[in-house]
Amino acid sequence: MRVLIDTCVLYPTVMREVVLGCAEQGLLEVRWSARILEEWARAARKIGPQGETLARGEIAAASARFPQAVVAYPQEKLRQFWLPDADDIHVLTAAVVGSCDAIMTVNNKDFPKDILAENDLVRLNPDVYLVDLYHQSPDKVMEVGQSVLSEAQRLSGEDWTMRVLMKKARLPRFGKALTFA
Repeated sequence: MRVLIDTCVLYPTVMREVVLGCAEQGLLEVRWSARILEEWARAARKIGPQGETLARGEIAAASARFPQAVVAYPQEKLRQFWLPDADDIHVLTAAVVGSCDAIMTVNNKDFPKDILAENDLVRLNPDVYLVDLYHQSPDKVMEVGQSVLSEAQRLSGEDWTMRVLMKKARLPRFGKALTFA
């Protein structure tokens, strides 16, 4: 499945690393646009002046991991679509131009299912989708989860549990599924 990843899934770190880890395992193809990546960098400013710099490094790393992920589209293409929040039309445009099957987002109200269906797209909630991937490929997804957990423990120096880390990352169902595997 080819999935356009919205900014709210790329930033925060844990959610992004789980989704991208599953993509590296061949469980989905990820797509994004330059504008989505720029939104990620600007959102990281919230953590302080170093946030944007750190995000730009993470963006470069993600781009190197997934060189085929960037979807480019002409600006005039934006006028062909409508969404309740005009600031999200670029996401829909990139998904259509990128021949995606879905948009992964936590912003349900901004991406109504009926509008997405008109464009042959579905909306995926990352928590629900990751649980589905786990049921389809438990070994691969568990490997991703363990890797993300280990890296979070290493970087933070904290003794995170899978369930607590994933809940903090807005992936409570996913964390519960991996905890009771």
